[in-house]
Amino acid sequence: MDWSNIEVETIISDYFSMLSLEISGKSYSKAEHRRALLPLLNNRSEGSIEFKHQNISAVLIKLGQPYIKGYLPRYNYQRILEEKVIEYLSAHSQIENHFESFASRQIFKPELDYENLLVSPPASNIFHEPSETYSRSPIKVNYLEKEQNNAKLGMFGEEIVMEYERRSLIKMGKANLAEKVEWISQEKGDGLGFDILSRYGNGKDKYIEVKTTKLSKESPFFFTRNEMLFSLGHKSDYHLYRLFDVDKRAKMFVKQGDLKTICHSVPISFKGFF
Repeated sequence: MDWSNIEVETIISDYFSMLSLEISGKSYSKAEHRRALLPLLNNRSEGSIEFKHQNISAVLIKLGQPYIKGYLPRYNYQRILEEKVIEYLSAHSQIENHFESFASRQIFKPELDYENLLVSPPASNIFHEPSETYSRSPIKVNYLEKEQNNAKLGMFGEEIVMEYERRSLIKMGKANLAEKVEWISQEKGDGLGFDILSRYGNGKDKYIEVKTTKLSKESPFFFTRNEMLFSLGHKSDYHLYRLFDVDKRAKMFVKQGDLKTICHSVPISFKGFF
């Protein structure tokens, strides 16, 4: 049964109340929120409510905004959901203050378990870019991209990867190679197309691009044309190290290969010539 307008508006309001609490660092119970919604909806199950919350996460990602980490995005939703999320954002402009806080908030370096830092990458989901969303959204700043461009957050992630690579080489009995791991983005600038020059156990060069977020591993990341071209030219030795959930219990997954192959991508800017 399709969700009515009032049901969609009710669950969107509930989602944003949780998201505001999460960004503010305040505790809340997703289960309690689901149970409170049950009498307000038309015979919906808790599973159905959770699925709709995941749909809202997907809408927010398409709008370039943060989402509730515990509700991983599901992109197969009704158009009305996107329309109602945009309506909510238009009527509650103060939510942008929370988005700005998310993007700019600094984190304190937590205790890291390097032995268990690496996890499997997320399942592949085809991302369908909406045709009109960006032009109609009341929030014009892409706060997901702004978070990624937070210099201190980026340095934090790269520091973790530097240490991880050195530890890994030492564990292989290659302490001499561990000393040769280079922080390229800091020593030579961030325009070379990768961040860290590490080594394989045989001494061969290993190129690493680091992308860091406070959100879940399903959160999209942003890369430049230069990074794309470098990955295509060094595809067999190019690695994406994706740090996520770094403000809580930092984890990381790795994908090897060029950026056209290891992820789905959509163009979001162009350069014009005359």
